[in-house]
Amino acid sequence: MIWRRRPRAAAAPDAGAAEPDLRPRVRERRRLSRRRPHDDPVSDATREAVQRRVVGVPPDVLRQVKLIELRTRRLVNSVFSGEYRSVFKGQGMEFAEVREYLAGDEVRTIDWNVTARMGRPFVKRYIEERELTVMLVVDVSGSARFGTRSRFKSELASELAAVLTMSAIRNNDRVGVLLFTDRVEHVVPPRKGRRHGLRVIRDLLLHEPVGRGTDVAGAVTYLDRVLAHRAIVFVVSDFQEAELERPLKRLAQRHDVIAVTVTDPAEQELPDAGLVRFHDPESGTDVDVDTSDPDVRRTFDDQVTAELATRRHLLRRLAIDEIAVRTDAPYLEPLLRFFRSRETRLRRQ
Repeated sequence: MIWRRRPRAAAAPDAGAAEPDLRPRVRERRRLSRRRPHDDPVSDATREAVQRRVVGVPPDVLRQVKLIELRTRRLVNSVFSGEYRSVFKGQGMEFAEVREYLAGDEVRTIDWNVTARMGRPFVKRYIEERELTVMLVVDVSGSARFGTRSRFKSELASELAAVLTMSAIRNNDRVGVLLFTDRVEHVVPPRKGRRHGLRVIRDLLLHEPVGRGTDVAGAVTYLDRVLAHRAIVFVVSDFQEAELERPLKRLAQRHDVIAVTVTDPAEQELPDAGLVRFHDPESGTDVDVDTSDPDVRRTFDDQVTAELATRRHLLRRLAIDEIAVRTDAPYLEPLLRFFRSRETRLRRQ
């Protein structure tokens, strides 16, 4: 028989006895709560987790990210399923295997060494090397937070960048983003995967810029300095800046550069609305303009036309393709036009 010790019953408290002193235990708990973070090896991770919960992404931003992902994923799968891959080729061809010759194979791919050794024809098979890097250079300056139609230019730029992001992720390409104003605001290095793509979209929606001005040349120069290998670079901006030729030319010599110009109708046409006060979102200055004066409207139209012609002439001279989108029109048609025109040009080469 195995004997077990019977648990001792708790003694009834004596009415005359003093209450047990709990102060040492309270002092011990207080002392532990005052311990420094590095005294506890778990405290750093715990503190970071708590901080992430407190300073997390707002729920409305998460819903917007999910909405944009669903909309762009449907668009990419249905419309841009083959356009992206056919336009952006890999850096070369990579040897895959040697297999036996089949009727219709290219004679130039015959491996004569293997053919002589085996006594029957064999051919080399190559696959396209699809290690592509896509960088999105997005303007988040004060002029991007402008719009007189259904959305701001920044909203249009973010959704268009999301479409390009999901297209790259779907083709297993690396994608990164650079946000800029009059300085480089935020950089996400290029990586693969859906989770990384969602992070790019989240940063596009959540980032609060520090600067207000526009420095496309500075952002392009910075990117040219940090990109080690050839990449596909989408510069998304309204390009309301001069002196762009030298940095864009230098970038286009090493990378495939596409300019995405985002405009609003109110920037290209001055309505007859009488005396109007205009506010410059980048410099913060206010200007009173008499829009009813025909000479003022004519001068405005001439200046807009000249700037548009100068920009298009510059991009054409540097062999940089342009995707022109507006806040009052869907961006689907300009994107498709770009993909199809580039595919036609590649077939002619």
